[in-house]
Amino acid sequence: MTEISSPRVGRSRITVLGVQPDSQPFRIVEIDGEFVGEAKSVTDVLQIAAAYGIVVHDLDDPDVVRWVGGDKFTWGPRPR
Repeated sequence: MTEISSPRVGRSRITVLGVQPDSQPFRIVEIDGEFVGEAKSVTDVLQIAAAYGIVVHDLDDPDVVRWVGGDKFTWGPRPR
């Protein structure tokens, strides 16, 4: 049998939290579990990552970026 007995649980270096309500909505960005900035677009996430020496080749790779409360296209409050 070649499968492992438990599923692999990885930890993304970058975590982008859900949209924060504000006149200009933003998402909190954490790197290695620490707050590092606010992002208002995917470009902001990439710039923050680069400032910390992280090159992101694939925003959909859960080993690199974890999106909480929406995906890379979620930058405003959810409609009610």
